[in-house]
Amino acid sequence: MKKSLLKTIGSLILVCAMTVGAMSTVMAADYPTKPITAICPWGAGGGTDSCVRAFCEALQKELGQTITVDNRTGAGGVTGHEAIADAEPDGYTFGSITFEVVTYNLLETSDYKSYENYDPLCRLNADAAGVTVNKAWAEANGITDLATFIDYCKEHPGEVRMGGSSNASVWHIAGGYLMNAADIDLRMVTFADGAASAVQAAAQGVDVEGVTVSLAEARSFIESGDLICLGLMGEERIPAFPDVPTCKEQGVDAVYTTWRGFALPLGVDDEIRQILQDACAKAVEDPDFIEYMNNAGLGIAYLNAEEFKEFLQQQEDVDVPAAMEAADLI
Repeated sequence: MKKSLLKTIGSLILVCAMTVGAMSTVMAADYPTKPITAICPWGAGGGTDSCVRAFCEALQKELGQTITVDNRTGAGGVTGHEAIADAEPDGYTFGSITFEVVTYNLLETSDYKSYENYDPLCRLNADAAGVTVNKAWAEANGITDLATFIDYCKEHPGEVRMGGSSNASVWHIAGGYLMNAADIDLRMVTFADGAASAVQAAAQGVDVEGVTVSLAEARSFIESGDLICLGLMGEERIPAFPDVPTCKEQGVDAVYTTWRGFALPLGVDDEIRQILQDACAKAVEDPDFIEYMNNAGLGIAYLNAEEFKEFLQQQEDVDVPAAMEAADLI
């Protein structure tokens, strides 16, 4: 009797397991069947938000479902990054991870202290920082290029206020790079919600004289004449701003870039993950997406999931600790 009962229970367990497996296969084959959410850890109007929205529009075409961008801001990007890691691993929520995710381990600002808390989908973008200042302030102080800006900073040590994003974030570190490379002392002012707030403050001449953010994020105010970029912290000029010289061209060896990518929470079904990876590879080649990124001055720097994972490991173990030490943040 006991053997018969155990055999029956064993058979039921096997049937249940087979049923769950079959359902998982069907779900993966049909995926996606409903709208998807993309979490952005930074505020609307910034560079990350622009990248996320443009890429999601291209990704929608491949997946056949609406993708809604959810800006989860706060705590220097920690709020959004934690929301991505904590999301239900069903493939219907992913998000943009940014440079800051590999700083949390060093800063001990989040329980999610490593890229290993995420399942990378792709790296999408890389952008250099720019040394951009309020145009009226520059004109009033005889600043016309990077050299005259550096001279002014040396004459007024610690007085020039430059905005980045949140404390110890990518654009805060950019300011440290600039100080070390140019041998100047700036007062870095942080903006918890990201670069968009910093750029607006600089354009209005409130709280800061300039910013060390990407040119894409400052573009509208550069074009309106409120801001002027004195130098790009990249290896070469970018097509959207062909008249802006690099810092290296002007004798200052300051090269510094950020990056943005996409990742899933851990535990997503392998087939669903592959569907998303394939869709990302196609979306990055979408002509409308490419045109938008080029016009916005946002650099496309695609890495597939495996390449992105290797890149993240290098960033967390080697590159970012060195960068933060250079900026005296650790």
